[in-house]
Amino acid sequence: MIFRQMFDSVSSTYTYLLAGRPGGEALIIDPVIEKVDHYLRLLSELSLTLSKALDTHVHADHISGLGLLRDRTRCITVMGRQAKVDVVSMRLGDGDRVEIEGVSLTALYTPGHTDCSYCYAMDDRVFTGDTLLIRGTGRTDFQNGDARAAYRSIFDKLLTLPPATLVYPGHDYKGDTVSTIGEEKAFNPRLRVKSADQYAAIMAALKLPNPRQMDVAVPANLAIGFNAESPEIRAASLGASEVMQRLGSPQTLFVDLREDSERVRDGVIPGSLHLPYQQLRGNIKPGGLLAAMAAEPGRSVLLYCAFGERSALALQDMFANGIGNACHLKGGLDAWVKAGGPIETPRPRTTQG
Repeated sequence: MIFRQMFDSVSSTYTYLLAGRPGGEALIIDPVIEKVDHYLRLLSELSLTLSKALDTHVHADHISGLGLLRDRTRCITVMGRQAKVDVVSMRLGDGDRVEIEGVSLTALYTPGHTDCSYCYAMDDRVFTGDTLLIRGTGRTDFQNGDARAAYRSIFDKLLTLPPATLVYPGHDYKGDTVSTIGEEKAFNPRLRVKSADQYAAIMAALKLPNPRQMDVAVPANLAIGFNAESPEIRAASLGASEVMQRLGSPQTLFVDLREDSERVRDGVIPGSLHLPYQQLRGNIKPGGLLAAMAAEPGRSVLLYCAFGERSALALQDMFANGIGNACHLKGGLDAWVKAGGPIETPRPRTTQG
């Protein structure tokens, strides 16, 4: 596995890059917008393709690089379901997995620092964001923070991991880079408490100043935005009611761009062809499966994903490859469900021996 820990000295933020192999897919955790060029240079040097960019929570001390990385690389953006950001490709709940080639993380919902905080665990390590720091913990006095919720997240989830589990935090202000669950149990002064009330008392007594960039960073990180409003994309963006009128029509090919785990969890629009977003580019080139299907006379292609970001990105790629008879579901499956559109459970995949 390829693993890099990068540091932004202005916000004392750690950003993590993971990949399963040289030349493969990569995942980045908690990117900082000012460091995006550095990340892209490193990805190029390692011949990696950025597949997903993930934020552990809505940050108050720096502007996230999620949106810029998406615009520069067309990667999938990922956050927890509770994050009140405007546009994210994929949202995870407690226990869900975020996967790329050769790397799999388990999402752990750990509210307390904020109400949308998540940690991400692998077999030997956990990325704790601002929930658990090295010899410290994340503050709980803004963004719907809750000290008692933080206590439960730390003690009932993180500290139940094996003692040898490596702890990679989202920040450090003293020069430390990594710890373990066992070390934090033994030496973290904020964890020497007997109850949630004691922990809440410690946190209430901190009286910390607000982060310097808070008034700028929080609004920016809630409004990541997505520039899909070109006239061409706008004309090809259909609302859920319009899409319902096409359901069951042999002239419209519904294409689901989400991953298997999302389909199993949230269901599918009946009759959809499954083609994960990461596989789209190869399939819309001349000779590709989707290019061939779209070329059938009278056929149109309707793309959808979870919230409309991946499908809009895919639509741009299709138009660039000369496939003009395509459109997408604005707002994705989320909008479809809210409009009362039918959902079915996907058929399990079968393997042939």
